[in-house]
Amino acid sequence: MNQLRQYWQAYHPVVHLLMAGTVFVMLTQAMSMPFLAIYLSETTTLGPAYIGVIIGAGPLAGTVGGFLGGILSDLFGRRKLMILSMLVMAAAFATFITVSHPVALLVVSLVKGLAGSFYGTVSKAMMGDLTPEDKRFRVFSNRYLANNLGVAIGPMLGAFLGIAGSGTAFLMTAISYVLFAIVLAVACKRYAVGDGQGEAVEEKPGLGQMWKVLSRDTALLSFVLGGILLVTVHGQMSVTLSQYLQEHVAEGVALFGVMMSANGFTVLLFQIPLTRLVERYSLFSRIAGGAVLMAVGEVGFAFSVSWVWMVTAMIVFTLGEILIVPAEYAQIDQISPATMRGTYYGAQSVSELGSFLGPWAGGMILSAYGGPAMFLIMGGCALVSLVFYWMGRQLHARRQHGNVASKSSSM
Repeated sequence: MNQLRQYWQAYHPVVHLLMAGTVFVMLTQAMSMPFLAIYLSETTTLGPAYIGVIIGAGPLAGTVGGFLGGILSDLFGRRKLMILSMLVMAAAFATFITVSHPVALLVVSLVKGLAGSFYGTVSKAMMGDLTPEDKRFRVFSNRYLANNLGVAIGPMLGAFLGIAGSGTAFLMTAISYVLFAIVLAVACKRYAVGDGQGEAVEEKPGLGQMWKVLSRDTALLSFVLGGILLVTVHGQMSVTLSQYLQEHVAEGVALFGVMMSANGFTVLLFQIPLTRLVERYSLFSRIAGGAVLMAVGEVGFAFSVSWVWMVTAMIVFTLGEILIVPAEYAQIDQISPATMRGTYYGAQSVSELGSFLGPWAGGMILSAYGGPAMFLIMGGCALVSLVFYWMGRQLHARRQHGNVASKSSSM
């Protein structure tokens, strides 16, 4: 009980609400979105590459939306932008039920991705605003845990209720976003959070200056390029893996559901102990370890011949995710100026380009060369990403050394 009280007192009430709302929304979303590729392959004549385009269109829009969302949140405040984005996402999920034309599905996916990137960027920035610097890594880890709690429970609950991947699941997701938006709006108003309160109080630079800083921050650019490669690997796993299993494995759809639940439960079981264990290591070491584990998982997908080995490969892959996701957030937080945290998180969202490249490129490789080749290529991409992260660390360290030297010479 004392530990629970200490945990509650350690973070702002709105941060706790964002965590709880994430579980609630992701639980319903996990009943629908992970099965979209299978649903389209069964109900349309579209090939793997085009299905990948439709599903990847949302994250592609997010590469722009997250960046703009970060800038707008820094200029105008978090609350209004976050509430609006959730309502737009609710409308997008409801529209999935009523449309079936490929172009219409593409448009809905774009709208959903744009709004989702706004929400993701602004909510991370708000958590950073409301949390002391020494606790932000754990906040980002807990946020990732909250996401996966919903992902772990959602598919199984949806299957138990018989609504996984159905119109009912999409409608439930829409309703959950509306309810979460209402509760969050009330909480932000009560605690005076989101439109200037609780955010960085330093003078905020103009839009032109933001672009100038981002265009010259080569460390940030290197981290974003590394992130694109890792997100490409992850995006391919969640989309083309389902298509590969459906076509080449007996009861592949059921196996995919088991693997998705294994992904979520692995995070639930290992997120906290693994996060505590690696806190003693540098952020680059955590990302490097995660990338290697993701590559090993991809090799496992390529050569596994049974359910047991497929699930084992997913567990290894997920351990890599656990190491990478919070470390990436903390890496960006470490190099971002206080007045531009939202902008830097927005720039990081450009890495979501990988969520488009993964399904699209993975679909083409799957069609042309088969699943094993696709998995091995993606494993190689995970390892190549480390070159960019290493470059980013070197550039940031060099810049810090230059700043210290310039301050010393001016004294």
